[in-house]
Amino acid sequence: MVVKYAKMLVEYCLELKKGDRLMIQSTTLAEPLVREIYRAAMQLGAHVLTDLEWREQQRIFFKEAQQHQLNWLTPNLEKVFPEFDAYLFIRAPFNLREDQSIDPEKRQVRSEATKHLQEVYSKRTATRSLKRCLCQYPTQASAQEAGMSLEEYEQFVFKACKLYDPDPKASWLEVRKSQQHLVDYLNKVDLMQFKKEQTDLTFKVKNRVWMNSDGQTNMPSGEVYTSPIEDQVNGVIYFDCPSIFRGHPVQGITLQVEEGKIVALDAKIGRELLDQIFAIEGATRFGEVAIGTNYDIQKPTKNILFDEKMGGTIHMAVGQTYYQTGGNNTSSIHWDMISDMKNGGEIWADGAKIYQDGLFLI
Repeated sequence: MVVKYAKMLVEYCLELKKGDRLMIQSTTLAEPLVREIYRAAMQLGAHVLTDLEWREQQRIFFKEAQQHQLNWLTPNLEKVFPEFDAYLFIRAPFNLREDQSIDPEKRQVRSEATKHLQEVYSKRTATRSLKRCLCQYPTQASAQEAGMSLEEYEQFVFKACKLYDPDPKASWLEVRKSQQHLVDYLNKVDLMQFKKEQTDLTFKVKNRVWMNSDGQTNMPSGEVYTSPIEDQVNGVIYFDCPSIFRGHPVQGITLQVEEGKIVALDAKIGRELLDQIFAIEGATRFGEVAIGTNYDIQKPTKNILFDEKMGGTIHMAVGQTYYQTGGNNTSSIHWDMISDMKNGGEIWADGAKIYQDGLFLI
């Protein structure tokens, strides 16, 4: 299955060709998948650079780094985002909580040091001059957070990526085709509304571009997304799905929004983290609004890569926008928060109900 996974990532997600420069980032736990991606990319004639993080590397860095070390950019960082043709990040965590104790001030210094590279990354991925993909390699840490055995979690990941299908690429092309109908409809809409218990949020999207997420930039995928007009979001929204962000568990987030700006917030779990995040420049406005369509993902696993694609959910991200949608909010943060719509959730578009209880009506 790992060979099949590697082939799909190289040939479909990244569309590698001879001479392309590819950067692979992950941890040493993902070595079996990295090896097969390396093999497949080399067979296509690509140039491959790998960067594999070892256990607690980030924690040690932030604990020990002095000011000049926080500001130092490695040659890889300085070269990859501005110059390479493809970038693959494979999530393969040792411990999803190991960066809980990182000093927020040090993290902010590092964010400022890399901010210009994140801007380059955002602009190049928007035009696909940098072909990028984010994916998952199953590890014990992720399995435990999902409440599964490692074997169950492997099966979950592979199913969500359609790797059990005879031709995964063909399956994702079918997703692209089916979602295009939704994108075509939503691209004509001005005013939208999310409604359910504890949620009544309106936002405008006129002339913003809805994107058809078909497994190329994220694997797995299955969502349609855009950026709301920055000052045209109003109301209240409740995000009930549990998540882990920067090593901290978060759940039950309520955001009150006026003219696009978050003016009040609360959380059942993780309120202190919210205060830190919303102090970051650009974090009090939304950079993304999206609807998940992958019904192979049935329950939250505290992994945003999967949970935001879950069929029957919506999500919104505070902070950095996706430039390809027409958004213009900038921030060093992009944090997705998810709300389950399967029990009474509704989506309205220009006064027409288009979604009920987790399913589109159009």
